[in-house]
Amino acid sequence: MNVSKAVLITGCSSGIGWTTAEYLSDVGWRVYATARSVEKIAPLEERGCRLLALDVTDEDSMASAVEEVEREEGAVGALVNNAGYSQSGAVETVPMEKVRAQFETNVFGLVRMCQLVLPGMRRQGYGRIVNLSSMGGRLTFPGAGFYHASKYAVEAVSDALRFEVEGFGIKVSIIEPGLIRTGFADAAVGSMDGQDDGPYAGFDEAVARATMENYEQGPISRLAGEPESVAEAIEQAIAASTPRSRYAVTPSAHLLIGLRRLLPDGTWDAALRTTYPQPGR
Repeated sequence: MNVSKAVLITGCSSGIGWTTAEYLSDVGWRVYATARSVEKIAPLEERGCRLLALDVTDEDSMASAVEEVEREEGAVGALVNNAGYSQSGAVETVPMEKVRAQFETNVFGLVRMCQLVLPGMRRQGYGRIVNLSSMGGRLTFPGAGFYHASKYAVEAVSDALRFEVEGFGIKVSIIEPGLIRTGFADAAVGSMDGQDDGPYAGFDEAVARATMENYEQGPISRLAGEPESVAEAIEQAIAASTPRSRYAVTPSAHLLIGLRRLLPDGTWDAALRTTYPQPGR
């Protein structure tokens, strides 16, 4: 039977998703670019992408998108789970509905997309699943606990899935970007409610300031990368006959993941205090 290598990408409305759709299409992949609003990604059609509506928080939307690709291609050849965002704020202060929303998009949607494409991949004896994690799936910064928790979950699910599906000819890889020059920092800062009084007064503001400095003008910002570097790593993961289980992307990811692996918790916390305020002190 013919083996489909069509690529389905979630979250293409901006940043890494948009750039990856463009890049993969340009180098010859059959790309299905998706977003909640197809109108927002209309220019990708001119780059050769097939456009589909897909909301990773809606079961019918996810199932319909996968069914459409299978109808046209036979199976999803490669799934790139890119959709996600960062919910910021102190753990004690983030409302539970926002916590649930963070996991609904970053974890549950990703898991369900894997479940939906796997039968088709298994039938053809071939598939690639690429899950967008973050260096934040290997370390934690204050004020972003729930974002980090969602990415730690992505790492754990991917590790289990990699073992479970390899015998069917399906490979699973994790992409771990560091600081990327997109709108990520603006979105993360915008998700904060901010507390004018109470034990965390000023904490969100200080975390927002540190976040913007890290991405835009602080010393660590020099180690940031462009979305194209992530797209190139994704292409490596779907093209390789034996892809790596993890691809750390950008100098900041390599440096900080390495440091976190080496430093004891107390030393890591002390290093964070040089950049982030600690409530109660």
